[in-house]
Amino acid sequence: MTYHNLPITEISGGCCCSSEENTSEEKGNYGAECCGSSSAECGCENRKVTSELSCCDILGTWKARWGIGRMSYAICPGLYQLGNPGPESHVFVTANYKLTFDRLRSNLEGIDGWILVLDTKGINVWCAAGKGTFGTAELVERIEAVNLENKVTHRKIIVPQLGAVGVRAREVKDLTGFKVVFGPVRSEDIPEFLEKNLKATPEMRKVTFGFWDRLVLVPMEITGSVKYALMIMTGFFLLAGLGRGGFSLERMRKDGFKSVGLFSGGYLSGTALTPALLPWFPGKAFAAKGAWAGQLYALIAGYLGKKRLLPGRHNLGGTAWTLMIAAISSFMGMNFTGSSTYTSLSGVRKEMRVAVPLQIIAAAFGLILWIISLFNDGDNNE
Repeated sequence: MTYHNLPITEISGGCCCSSEENTSEEKGNYGAECCGSSSAECGCENRKVTSELSCCDILGTWKARWGIGRMSYAICPGLYQLGNPGPESHVFVTANYKLTFDRLRSNLEGIDGWILVLDTKGINVWCAAGKGTFGTAELVERIEAVNLENKVTHRKIIVPQLGAVGVRAREVKDLTGFKVVFGPVRSEDIPEFLEKNLKATPEMRKVTFGFWDRLVLVPMEITGSVKYALMIMTGFFLLAGLGRGGFSLERMRKDGFKSVGLFSGGYLSGTALTPALLPWFPGKAFAAKGAWAGQLYALIAGYLGKKRLLPGRHNLGGTAWTLMIAAISSFMGMNFTGSSTYTSLSGVRKEMRVAVPLQIIAAAFGLILWIISLFNDGDNNE
């Protein structure tokens, strides 16, 4: 894995950074190619950063949210200086997913401290803890690699609460001498957490998944499968040209765009409408919530279209698209389980065993009905 540049000198405003990979000549300054071993061996430790994000950091976050370079948006693991830390400054542990790192340091404005970055393969804390990369072994190895015991006089490290599933605090203490203190769920609560002498309030321990938390994930949901959606839309556009008289470019032009619009609506219902209105759709299963979102869109599309929106004979074509939209939206809504705080791996698997066969049946049946509707007499005049 390659890593994004973070200069040793303080990061401040302006846009002077580069997304280019570091060369071997820069290894002493950036350590971008050294993170497979000890960060101390290659200049990855004691790099100085500030809490201020540059325009390049903000642009990088935006790109990651839209899935652009998301899987390589990582920084070199090691020890970072935030401000001007001393031997008594706090040590904050985080992942080497750059968006997570930037979120942490931006919420520590005015605080001098050490940031110990673990090698989570560019994955955020919560997901990495579940996968095992944000875990006891990596934490112990990183503490030893950066010689943390020689950097600070105290023996406490602040670990994100969302990483608790992967970290065995007692084992870390036995192996390194450092006591693990689990911080709040959200990094913006850390300043108050420090003021309360490392004591978290019940509110700090609560995992929430509000409207904006869900909405910020929508771009990644859309772009994650957009290439497959474009392929399917192309198929619908071409199929719309079929009819009793054979294939017609005029029919394809007329009804193809309508079909693409209906599919796009179902796709966006699952990827955007479902997350936005998640708590208000009936049921617990995300597949069911996605289906409800699709039906809501189908009702609105049918009402606004006044029969003209639906290609093919209205009663048969409308039924076909109602089934397909529900299947499309249900499937895309179900995919959102991986981004939510509401589900577990076993729960997702259980839901998929039931939902996927139903989605396939609804989509296949709807597609058959729609193709039949294209060949019915009079359908091309509606």
